[in-house]
Amino acid sequence: MLDERARTLQAQSVTPHSGTIHFVSLNSPWTHLGAARLEAMVARHNATLSIYPVEFSTIFSASGGLPLPKRSPQRQAYRMQDLARWRDHLSIPIHLRPRFFPADEGLAARCVIAARETIGDGPAIALAHGVLKALWEEERDTGNREVLATLIGKVGLDATSLLALAAQEQWAEQRARDTLDALARGVFGAPSYVAGEEIFWGQDRLEFLDRRLAKG
Repeated sequence: MLDERARTLQAQSVTPHSGTIHFVSLNSPWTHLGAARLEAMVARHNATLSIYPVEFSTIFSASGGLPLPKRSPQRQAYRMQDLARWRDHLSIPIHLRPRFFPADEGLAARCVIAARETIGDGPAIALAHGVLKALWEEERDTGNREVLATLIGKVGLDATSLLALAAQEQWAEQRARDTLDALARGVFGAPSYVAGEEIFWGQDRLEFLDRRLAKG
C-alpha cells in the first residue's frame, strides 16, 4: 500500500528550481561518499545547490524500491562489497557497519530544512554533510539531540536556536512536501542530483552531472 501522500502525485506539479537539487537520505553512505566531490564540482562551475533530506520510506513505497533490511541477501552482500571498493577508491574512511546505522534522521532532517529555509543553502549543506560524516566516519549517533547540537555548532550555527526552530511542525510538513516534489521529478533513490529535467542517481553518476553543469 502506498503512503497516502504518495497518492496525490497524480496532481502534484514540481516546484520550480533553477539550480541543482540534491535529494538525500541522512543515513545514506552513498550520499556521504559523493558529498565532497559534489561541493567541489558545484563551486568549480559556479553553480547553485540546494539540499533536500526527504522521506525515502514514502519514495520506496511509491517507486517499487525496498528498504535495506528487506532486500535479498545477495543484494545486501553486494552492497557491502561495493561500499568497500568505493571507500578504498576514494580514500574516505567510512565504517562499513557503523555502530548507529540506521540512525533516526527525523530531527536532523528538520534541522537541515529549517536551516535551508531560514538561513540559506550553504549552512544547510554543511550541516547535512557533517551529519553524514559523523554517522559513517565517526560512528556517532546522529539521532541523538546532544550529538546533533555539537554538529550544528561545528558548522557555525546556534544549536539551541536551530533545535528549537526544528521542533516546529512546519518543517516536518515541508519535508513531506519535498518528498512529493522528489517523486514528481522521478526520484527513486539516494543520492539523486537533479539538474533541469535530468536525474543523476548515485555518487557514481557525478561525472555525468559534471558534464551537465559544464553546459551551463
